[in-house]
Amino acid sequence: MEKYYLFYLLALISEVIGTVSGFGSSILFVPIASLFFDFKVVLGITALFHVFSNISKIVLFRQGIDKNIAFKLGIPAVIFVIIGAILNKYISQREIELLMSILLIGLSVFLLIYSEKTLAQTNQSLFLGGGISGFLAGLIGTGGAIRGLTLMAFNLEKNIFIATSALIDLGVDSSRAVVYFLNGYMATEFLFTIPFLLMISIVGTWLGKKIINKIPQTVFRYIVLIVIIITSIVQTVKYIYS
Repeated sequence: MEKYYLFYLLALISEVIGTVSGFGSSILFVPIASLFFDFKVVLGITALFHVFSNISKIVLFRQGIDKNIAFKLGIPAVIFVIIGAILNKYISQREIELLMSILLIGLSVFLLIYSEKTLAQTNQSLFLGGGISGFLAGLIGTGGAIRGLTLMAFNLEKNIFIATSALIDLGVDSSRAVVYFLNGYMATEFLFTIPFLLMISIVGTWLGKKIINKIPQTVFRYIVLIVIIITSIVQTVKYIYS
């Protein structure tokens, strides 16, 4: 039972950091949960945890939702997360994780160096960002970094960034949760974690919002990019030495 206490503590930390960094906790929660559970169980638990987390963010940051971005980025994300979740049974994730990590490091460093660069909010960029992030979320359990990088390239105000990302993520996680359940990834013996993860999502988001309110917009941008770089480097090192 002691290992679950540690798991819940780390889940809370990942939720706070995920809220402050703006793109959700999956990029931290997935590797943390992998220390305690089988990868397929991790996918199921992550999807459920994120449903709770996203609802908490939508409620607490609801005034910042940009419906236009949420719709145009969210629809392809939901479509492709289902495709990725279905293909999860047949495609090896390790090489894709490595490729994604290297790509994220390069793009994040570019946006850090050229902070004045922004991406036009065209339909093409929204559809592409949503499709890629959704597909990766279904396939390897985390696509929030791709979506976060896309939204950061638009240079959105922090509350708009968090609220809009959460609304999109809710559709993505709800969709893949259904597929994972049908795939048998949600073992009944782990369902006891649900009430604890629900409480953690609420408390973690609330704490994260308290911190966000004290962070200037320019600092928020750097936090998002630096968190993406650090987690991507960790994933790359993990791949090399595994």
